[in-house]
Amino acid sequence: MVRDGIYYALALGAGGGVLAWLAGPAAGSPLFLLAVFSLYFFRDPERTVPAGALAVSPADGKVVAVRQDAAGETRLSIFLSIFDVHVNRSPIAGSITGVRYRPGRFLAANREAASVENEQNSITVEGEGTRIVFNQIAGVIARRVVFFKKPGDVVAAGERVGLIKFGSRVDVFLGPEWVLEVKAGQRVKAGSSVLARRKEAGA
Repeated sequence: MVRDGIYYALALGAGGGVLAWLAGPAAGSPLFLLAVFSLYFFRDPERTVPAGALAVSPADGKVVAVRQDAAGETRLSIFLSIFDVHVNRSPIAGSITGVRYRPGRFLAANREAASVENEQNSITVEGEGTRIVFNQIAGVIARRVVFFKKPGDVVAAGERVGLIKFGSRVDVFLGPEWVLEVKAGQRVKAGSSVLARRKEAGA
């Protein structure tokens, strides 16, 4: 459980209690339900991280786009609904060499334009001869992107690094040394789903 969920639940529960005391139990019910949903939303389950020359998903959700540019870099876009776990994890082991915040709009996170126009954090992780960039992208409801680490920190593959509050999007950029293991429409889980394998590993 992420601590934020407890704080939200306590505040909503207190508000529901006040309304129930002033106007009866029915008046407080909506806030009580939101308090329960907050505890559900901010859940943080343990995950088994697969070993090997792999890139694991940094987010739970649905792969909504796979794009490849002329240089061979591939962008995977993962959409997180309000029912997905929103804790983000590092796709590979290595050092965080860059964290760049960019203000922007709050378009619906399942739209392609969100990758370019929305508020986001861009994180670069380098390790074992490779480099992966992933972006935490805010959506219509998610207007708070949280990142726990800083440049220079060393992370393990699948380690928790941040979260995005409510519906959002995560873009992952993979170089030509990676072979994709997922496709558009597939659901993935942070830390446990394999997005790609290194070519050097014989994949």
